[in-house]
Amino acid sequence: MKIYKTTAGIILEHENNCFISKNDDWDSFINRDDLYQFLQQQLTNLKPVGQTDWLQSQKILAPIGRQEVWAAGVTYLRSKVARMEESEESGGATFYDKVYDAERPELFFKATPQRVVETNGYVRIRKDSSWDVPEPELTLVITSSGKIVGYTIGNDMSSRSIEGENPLYLPQAKVYDKCAGLGPCILVTENGIPTSAIISMTIDRNNKRMFEGSTNINQMKRSHTELVSFLYRECSFPNGCYLMTGTCVVPENNFTLQSKDVITITIEHIGTLVNIVE
Repeated sequence: MKIYKTTAGIILEHENNCFISKNDDWDSFINRDDLYQFLQQQLTNLKPVGQTDWLQSQKILAPIGRQEVWAAGVTYLRSKVARMEESEESGGATFYDKVYDAERPELFFKATPQRVVETNGYVRIRKDSSWDVPEPELTLVITSSGKIVGYTIGNDMSSRSIEGENPLYLPQAKVYDKCAGLGPCILVTENGIPTSAIISMTIDRNNKRMFEGSTNINQMKRSHTELVSFLYRECSFPNGCYLMTGTCVVPENNFTLQSKDVITITIEHIGTLVNIVE
């Protein structure tokens, strides 16, 4: 089952049928430990308003209200290698090697809701950066109690030139206006997303394919519950939060984003998030 936040309200998609929820408070709607069971109950009292093609005619917003967006780094081997490569000249290469093998994961604040961009929306690259990439990430939807109740797609826009200068510059490399894409929906399942699910990303420029890559989420070194347990140790989230879980799909070192590039991220069972570089 999928949840969409739209200008028409909260839309539920189930078995190719779409339903408009009678609830209009996004934060309380998704911040439920029994979200799957709650949605099942909702469906018994709603009539379909259309099918999937009807949904495509609606304005889909980023699936976020007052939640914070956090992110985990160096959770895949490919990510560790990429960070070591970008930080080699600054002497920070071994820093990421240690993070990958450490007991404590790397967790960092990514975005406030106003910095989050919806599918088909425009993300930004920093004017003071010379090397910029998107990072496709499975994103956890977590309640205020720390329970994972859903999944969405995250685009962790990153300025590799800034991060490579010094590991302490990570916040500037990651956090700025329109630095995160999120959507198009939230997948809610009874037993979680299959670990075999594939994450894929393409980048197109002037209708030419510049990059294409994919991986399985089971290549992640750390478990989802492990990442959440560290995030919630000393932080509270009254409206729940989102946690990007890291990337394994990284463009080659000679690639950098340009204005009008089209970033397409697909995760099996969830859908496709499309962002355009402003």
